[in-house]
Amino acid sequence: MDYPPLTKSFLETVDRHANPRAQMYRTAEGWQSIAAQEMLRRVAGLSKAFRELGITSADRVAILAPNCPEWHIADFAIQGLGAVSVPIYFNESIDRLVYIMNDSGARIIFTSGEAQTRKIAECRDRIPALEHVISVAPLSDFSGEILRYEALIHTAGNADVAEYRKRAAEISANQLATIIYTSGTTGEPKGVMLTHQNLSSNVVDSLKDHDLSTSDVALSFLPLAHVYERTVDYGYLFDGIPIAYVEQMESVPQALLEVKPTLAAAVPRFFEKIYANIIDKGHRETGIKRKIFDWSLRVAEEAVPWRALGKQPSFWTKQRWQFADRLVYSKIRAGLGGRIRYFFSGGGPLSPDLAEFFWSINLPIMQGYGLTETSPVISANVPKKNKVGTVGLPIAHVEVRIAGDGEILVKGPCVMEGYFHKQKETEEVLTPDGWLCTGDIGKLDEDGYLIITDRKKELLKTAAGKFVAPAMIENLLKQSRYVTNAIVVGDKRKFVAVLIVPNFAAMQQEAQKHGKDFPGPSQMTSDPWVRDLLSREIERLTSALAQYEKPKRFALLEQDFTFANGELTYTLKMKRRVIESRYQDLIAKLYADVEEPRPRALL
Repeated sequence: MDYPPLTKSFLETVDRHANPRAQMYRTAEGWQSIAAQEMLRRVAGLSKAFRELGITSADRVAILAPNCPEWHIADFAIQGLGAVSVPIYFNESIDRLVYIMNDSGARIIFTSGEAQTRKIAECRDRIPALEHVISVAPLSDFSGEILRYEALIHTAGNADVAEYRKRAAEISANQLATIIYTSGTTGEPKGVMLTHQNLSSNVVDSLKDHDLSTSDVALSFLPLAHVYERTVDYGYLFDGIPIAYVEQMESVPQALLEVKPTLAAAVPRFFEKIYANIIDKGHRETGIKRKIFDWSLRVAEEAVPWRALGKQPSFWTKQRWQFADRLVYSKIRAGLGGRIRYFFSGGGPLSPDLAEFFWSINLPIMQGYGLTETSPVISANVPKKNKVGTVGLPIAHVEVRIAGDGEILVKGPCVMEGYFHKQKETEEVLTPDGWLCTGDIGKLDEDGYLIITDRKKELLKTAAGKFVAPAMIENLLKQSRYVTNAIVVGDKRKFVAVLIVPNFAAMQQEAQKHGKDFPGPSQMTSDPWVRDLLSREIERLTSALAQYEKPKRFALLEQDFTFANGELTYTLKMKRRVIESRYQDLIAKLYADVEEPRPRALL
């Protein structure tokens, strides 16, 4: 199948939909809109500026900006010249920023935000190939050093739009569109080369069964530097759906209430936090309100076969659910804006129990699976073919097969060209006949739905030779209201153990019921009562696992893993090597005595 270059889809969308609020962004005065035609004018003006600065086909231009209208404007401006965008996470470290700029050879960088502009100024002398910096509203103290985006697009008019259309029409679907650097969870970041066809095919094939409509409103808050949000946003734009950009994750709760979106893409950590907030808020209630909340959770669980698995409910289940919906579930949905039709979930494994809970309260989550190397979607659940507990059916024109060792192999138009300047690494994952080795372990069920077990490189092998999938165990533990995060360790050890970040607020609340009070995390993590509570939680949640999969010991951490500390990727996945290295002494102490028969906290 032939797929159009992204520039063609963009221009056709502007002409077909003429959306009066194609892009939405928040200011001190409230939410503002940019119409599709105005977006095109700005794209054409910036593209002209890039050309006048010497950018031609195949040149690289970096984008360092949070989610904002200018991100897509810069992206399409670069594409219109046949040039290649190099997105960089807006909160990236200086060293990685320098690495990406130098490895890609980007000649220009487009920035938005004071922090981003200052970051470039700080390290510019370490990037010899960098010729120009273009910034959205740069500060006055950068005068003369940085080109102003507003000035570059100010005079753009019909002639520039016509020129952009002419040049964009010459772009081929086989041309390189972008180089996206991997987050580096298991090693050095690599530049994934994706063509217009790679991205365009994924937009068309992954979203065609999601019944998107111009009446939808989408919230964009996952980093656009990551291909997941970027591809989803292309789908929104090409279907004439307004996109409301949120620059900081901390602003998402308020944006949900103000924008009232119908669609949003998120990662499992987002849903884990929402669930934790729901449980904490419900448990803070007293008297009849607490009883109603607890009853509603039982009803939600009873409704899972109906709401999540599509089975016929009894009259009594349906009546109870409708009553619980009026009293509790509708209020939960209202806290998320009240209009969500469904969420997309990707970027990591979502606990089946968590997915079932959201489906049971009428907040459907369409879980999918993919990689940066596959643009990204490989498989996805869709409204009429959803199977909770799986990552869906392979999308159209994508083949999936399972290797003898359980690794998932993929072939299709969305598979990357290779890694930039890294032929050896490319040959390690791409076979001569086009199959990509994903590095993930999984299986296809009897209906052809894909189930992910874990990352191949993250499987633990105990000293007894037993393979353990840590993500599965971690997801089980995070179902506890007393657990904020968890990481399973134990490779080449006699048993697996786990580092746990307690939910300090929930733990404090429970402690007060027992006449206890903790001044801070340090006192809490060292208290025997807390350790005993979590020991029982581990035993309860892992009771169905094989003996070799059950954590035999655990240690408590005083703070959660963060991107700022280098422990998370920008899609909030744990960097296991970094975390294990940081806590290597603590982990070593967990194995000082290997004869402990039951989960026990570190003393």
